[in-house]
Amino acid sequence: MKKYIVAIDSGTTSVRCIIFDKDARIAALAQHEFRQIFPKAGWVEHDADEIWRLQKLCVDEAMANCRATAAEIAAVGITNQRETCVVWDRKTGKPICNAIVWQCRRTARFCNSLKEKGLSSIIREKTGLVPDAYFSGPKVAWILDNVEGARERAEAGELCFGTIDSWLIWNLTGGRVHATDVSNASRTMLFNINTMAWDRELCDIIGVPEKMLPKVMPSSAIYGECRPSLFGAPIPIGGAAGDQQAALFGQCCFEKGSVKNTYGTGCFMLMNTGEAPIASESGLVSTVAWQLEGQRPAYALEGSVFVAGAAIQWLRDEMKLISSAPESETVAKSVPDTCGCYFVPAFTGIGAPYWNQDARGIITGLTRGAGRAHIVRAALESMAYQSIDVLSAMEKDLGESICALRVDGGASANDFLMQFQADASGVKVVRPASVESTARGAAFLAGLASGFWKDTAEISLVADKDGFKEFKPSVTKEKREELLAGWHKAVKKALND
Repeated sequence: MKKYIVAIDSGTTSVRCIIFDKDARIAALAQHEFRQIFPKAGWVEHDADEIWRLQKLCVDEAMANCRATAAEIAAVGITNQRETCVVWDRKTGKPICNAIVWQCRRTARFCNSLKEKGLSSIIREKTGLVPDAYFSGPKVAWILDNVEGARERAEAGELCFGTIDSWLIWNLTGGRVHATDVSNASRTMLFNINTMAWDRELCDIIGVPEKMLPKVMPSSAIYGECRPSLFGAPIPIGGAAGDQQAALFGQCCFEKGSVKNTYGTGCFMLMNTGEAPIASESGLVSTVAWQLEGQRPAYALEGSVFVAGAAIQWLRDEMKLISSAPESETVAKSVPDTCGCYFVPAFTGIGAPYWNQDARGIITGLTRGAGRAHIVRAALESMAYQSIDVLSAMEKDLGESICALRVDGGASANDFLMQFQADASGVKVVRPASVESTARGAAFLAGLASGFWKDTAEISLVADKDGFKEFKPSVTKEKREELLAGWHKAVKKALND
C-alpha cells in the first residue's frame, strides 16, 4: 500500500523535501539552506554538488521523521529554481564549474547584442521569451566560452547541460537519465514552445551544442527510478516542473484565466492561458505551464519580479535591520506608513513588465523622519507594488479585469503584506491554508503519473479540504492611485528615465 508522495523542492536559497499523504497533507518536512556565491558585482553562483548533497540529506531526514520506507512511497516529484544552469562531465558526473544562478547578470551584454542584431522577434516568436540574462541558454554559452576546453568537450558530446531538475534526476538515477520537463525547457531560450522541441536555429544563435541538451519529457510522467542504494529500494520519479509552474498546478489553476502569485526570493505571477500561447504586448513572457502525459500542453503568461523576499534577506543579512524574515511584519506594523519612502529593489535589474537589465536598487523619499521601520515597511510594500505592475500587464493582455489573485510562497504568510497587496491592487487576495503550493504541485504531478491520484478533479477535491483565507481591498480608489503614483515615480528613477 503506497502511503506517500515525496516532493523535492530545490529552491534558490534552500533545498527542501516535503512528504505528502493521500489527502495532500504534510507528513514530514526537512530543509537546509545552502551558500550563495557572489564572485563579482551582479554575478550569482551555486555549488551544484552542495545542492545535491543537501537535497539527498533532506529526503533522508523527512523519511526518517515520518518513518516512511521506500516501499510506502508511490513516487518522487521534483520542482526547482528554473533558469539556474549546471554543466557537468557525462562520465564522471562532476560539474565543470559552479552553477550560474537565474539572478546572475553576467550575460546581459550578450543578450543586449542579440537585441542589437534584430534577433528579439525570432526569439520571442519561437520561445515566448525576451532576450535577457535571466534565462539559462546564454549562461550555458558563457560557461562554454569561459571554462578552458569546455566548448570542444561539449561539441564532442562529453558534457551535459541541465537546469537543477536535470541535475537532480541525473544524480537520483545514477546517471542513467538525462532529462528535463517541458516547463523547465521553455525557460532556456533554446526550446520552441510551438513545436515543443529543442530548436536548432536557436541553439546556433545562442551557441549551445544540441549534444548537451537533456531529453524533454511531460511534467507528469515516469522518468526512471531512483538508485536502490539511495533510499533502500527503487522509487519512481513521477515528474518535474519549474517552481512557478508547479505552484500554478499546486494552486489548482487548471482553468484558463486563473492566476497565482508566488512570493519567494522573487515574485512570479502566472496565468493559465489554456492550450495555446498568448503573445504578450505588455511586457510579459509566454511559457509552457505543464504537460500531462498523453495530453496537449497547457500554456501560461508570466511576469517575473527578480527581487522580492531577497530584499528582506538583504535587510536581515547585510543591513542588520531585522533579525529574521518574520520580524519584518511586526516592524512594518509598528508604523502607519512608510513616511513617504519607496524602495525599488532592483539589485539585479528590473524584470516584467519593464525588462531593464541596467536598473539598480534605490530608496527614494528619505527625510529626517524616516527610520528603520519605514524602510522595512517600504521593502515589504515593494513586493506588492512590483506584483501590481505585473497584474496590470496581465489584465491588458487578457482584455479584462482579474477579480481574484491566488497566493503562495513563504512571504504570503505575512498578513500585513497580503492585506497591502489587496489594498494597493484593488483585487481580492486568496491564500490557501497551506502555502506550500510549489511542493504540492510537484507532488500532484508525480501522483498523477504514478496513479496515487486519479485525475485533476480528485486533486481539486483534495486541495479544497484545507480551506482559504481572503484579504479584501479596504482603501479608497483615490488612496490606491496616490500610492501607485508614488511607486511609479520611484521606478522611473531606478530606470534612469
